[in-house]
Amino acid sequence: MGNSALFHGECQSETSSTCSTESAMSAHNFVVRDFPLLDGIGGGKFVSSSTFNVGGYGWRIRFYPDGTQKDKSSDAASCFLHCTNLAKDVRARSKLNVLEKLDGEVQVTTFGCLEYTFSPTQDCWGKHEFVTKSKLKTLSDANNGRFTVRCVLMVIQESRTVRNRRPIEIEVPPPTLQQSLEHMLKDGEGADVTFSVGGQLFKAHRCVLAARSPVFKAELFGLLKENTARNVEVDEMEPQIFEALLRFMYTDAMPDDEDEGKTERVQHLLVAADRYGVDRLKIMCEDKLYEGIDVDTVATTLLLAEQHHCEDLKETCIQFMSSPRNILGDVMATNGFKQLVASCPLLMEDILKGVSCT
Repeated sequence: MGNSALFHGECQSETSSTCSTESAMSAHNFVVRDFPLLDGIGGGKFVSSSTFNVGGYGWRIRFYPDGTQKDKSSDAASCFLHCTNLAKDVRARSKLNVLEKLDGEVQVTTFGCLEYTFSPTQDCWGKHEFVTKSKLKTLSDANNGRFTVRCVLMVIQESRTVRNRRPIEIEVPPPTLQQSLEHMLKDGEGADVTFSVGGQLFKAHRCVLAARSPVFKAELFGLLKENTARNVEVDEMEPQIFEALLRFMYTDAMPDDEDEGKTERVQHLLVAADRYGVDRLKIMCEDKLYEGIDVDTVATTLLLAEQHHCEDLKETCIQFMSSPRNILGDVMATNGFKQLVASCPLLMEDILKGVSCT
């Protein structure tokens, strides 16, 4: 009987399976400042970046200014990638290079992507001869004693094979919860509380607001006097800001402002988010303000960051003012800076401290 006879007729059953390998990828920039002070630290001693997470593991960059060999001088600095929480082997592909500046594309070293399997007993990998000390000194002298070590890391997960149960994929429609809640807000159906803001009325649903804000929960369901009222007066807030706050409560989305005055509206929205304990909105406003920092806005943004405990935003504003391009002089000429000095004169101490460190 020929082989063709074995396959005569119609196939009654067919199965399939799929093997997939997932990965997680991220980059970390480790800025080394005051490099001349690290000269002579000694072989085998290192400075470390903060821990950054990729693929469920913690990672740190270890930089050895005098190399990895103890009690032995070296003409080159070393750099290693360290996994902090290994319980089993993990494959990773990484690139470690020195950049001239954090915001630049100029690479001092040109190492390509290399793969290494980290294990509980071998949790470090890197380059013993990473970059010559003479090259680092030249780079450091040209950049006020600083340079950047950039790590691009991909963690490769274990492959997984699953049986394909359906020959035809069923298309699942996209979620509509956000649109449904937004429609409920606009429609006002079932609303059980009305807010009066600057002469404008806004209808809303107590349960939605209470679920999104601890302050609204206390006002509407707690022991405060508003908990039985169907009408609530909101002072010291513009109607359009309260409207944006309400929309976020229902949709988790900020308004797409691109016109003039965007920064000022975001500043007011941050104040509202802080007032009602909406932490995610507050952080999103911080991020928007970070993108819009310039000579005209930095002073008012710094004052806002100080008043509402936005430490990262405050540090960014001070760094902008401390730029060596004489930006501080231009900032001091703005009305926002005069308002800052009048409202919070102690901030000048932080600004001057930042300038002195550059």
